[in-house]
Amino acid sequence: MVEFESPGAFILLLLVPVVYILRHIKVLSRITFALNMSDWNGANFSWDGRARKAFSIFVKILCIIFYVCLVIACASPVYHQQQKVYSSRGASIIFVVDVSPSMAARDIGELHRIEAAKNAIHSLALKNDGSEFGLVEMAETACLVIPPTMDRKVFFDRLDAMSVGELGDGTAIGNGLSMAIYHLENSPSEKKAVVLITDGENNAGSVHPNTAARLAKSKDISLYILGIGTRGVIPLDYVDSKTNRVYSGYLESNFDPTSLAKLAAECDGRFFETGSIVSLSQAISTIGKNESVMQSYHIKNNDTFYYQYFLLAAAIFASLAWIIRRIFLKEVL
Repeated sequence: MVEFESPGAFILLLLVPVVYILRHIKVLSRITFALNMSDWNGANFSWDGRARKAFSIFVKILCIIFYVCLVIACASPVYHQQQKVYSSRGASIIFVVDVSPSMAARDIGELHRIEAAKNAIHSLALKNDGSEFGLVEMAETACLVIPPTMDRKVFFDRLDAMSVGELGDGTAIGNGLSMAIYHLENSPSEKKAVVLITDGENNAGSVHPNTAARLAKSKDISLYILGIGTRGVIPLDYVDSKTNRVYSGYLESNFDPTSLAKLAAECDGRFFETGSIVSLSQAISTIGKNESVMQSYHIKNNDTFYYQYFLLAAAIFASLAWIIRRIFLKEVL
């Protein structure tokens, strides 16, 4: 929020209309000396060109702007920003996101499945600013792209850059879960969780999903599974990140949540069938509440002052007015 440390300085702006009124009623007037360059019977020299009048008006405007900038600088504008500084750890959550081509199906409202998943993750990360988040991409294989971090910019930048087809075709759920568990098991956080977002059954990878689920339970890591998608013939379109080839057509989706629900039950986890934006938002909200941690923090005030910019602007406008008066208007005083 922008405030002014010395708002009383704005009273000085009243001098502008006061000076104008005093000049208008001839109380204040310029001291001028007539310079006659004609004989006794001739006309005095005068320059009434339009260019001179325009420059004269422009100079007056520059002088007013110069004065306004000077007054604003005296008022000392400052931007106050408050920042939470946490002195205790929040939850550690890693998202395992399916990036196989089927996630490019457009059946979550008007969004692709992958885009709906990104939006949901954004929502959870923004509402839980004291927690740390990581990201694992999963398709034919799995890859950790962001370890758990509280740096939201780094996390969101990589999340937004995620696209389907980066890791080939297939769904290696076991590999994705075990990758996330490996990077969470030694975390000192009070609560640890893995959130799997996928639209398919396990059909790739070297680790069985049930093995990974039991490992999560043994490490006291909560598991949430979001089955995203619907059944039927669904439009699909995406650009392959490796070949830049455009794929467009229809996907015959046989989405079956049964296996995912059984996987969640394997480790006393939670399964959510999310076939719409509303159900996806509700699932994310539930996860946020379940994994919330009471944290201690203090507020840090970060103040940014801007008076120097207005002083610089005032100097520039004053210089422009002086140059125009001396060079174009040929004024000496």
